Amino acid sequence: MKAMPNGLTLSRYGFSVTKKTGKAVQRNRLKRLLREIMRAQSLRPGWDIIFIARPAAADTDYRQLEGTVTKLLARAQLLGSNE
Repeated sequence: MKAMPNGLTLSRYGFSVTKKTGKAVQRNRLKRLLREIMRAQSLRPGWDIIFIARPAAADTDYRQLEGTVTKLLARAQLLGSNE
């Protein structure tokens, strides 16, 4: 994960999933899971966040992926006040 301040009143996020992760079906599934996880997160405003998916992420389930994303956001201190 990479994060930079953007000077806006909202946070934006994106995903980088390479072909090393798997075929199109696996890559799209991973992006759908990550989008759903991020919708449920409360983020601090004013950040651009990029998630770089590793090939091992294609084999993980929703709960593991959610835990990993939450840990990364917490370590970067990007979670909102209600988390």
